[in-house]
Amino acid sequence: MNDLEPVATVEEALRGNGISVESLSSGPPLSLTYLTAFPGVEPNRGEVGRAVTAFLELARDGEWEPTSVDATILRSDDDVQATWRLEADWVRAYNRYELDDVELSERVLDSLDKEAEP
Repeated sequence: MNDLEPVATVEEALRGNGISVESLSSGPPLSLTYLTAFPGVEPNRGEVGRAVTAFLELARDGEWEPTSVDATILRSDDDVQATWRLEADWVRAYNRYELDDVELSERVLDSLDKEAEP
């Protein structure tokens, strides 16, 4: 496996969950920038959830070794709507059934920062 394969796998999974990936770098942390389909004032929680789900499924299936994710949501080029974070430890705890859906969602949503700069 070369260095591009894990990033390509993650990008494919995100796109499969309806996330419009603009850029993705392996990090750590993994850095994700995507264009939202909901360019309002508030980030769309369902869209954030779909992105998180892609990472959870990849980790569960052994296709991605969990690393922290720093995500930036764009309304358009250079117009940041918000940022959020998914910690590697949260993914591992979730996949060991130490965190449930609600707890994981709360942690990710608590990391939302609408004042973020690119």
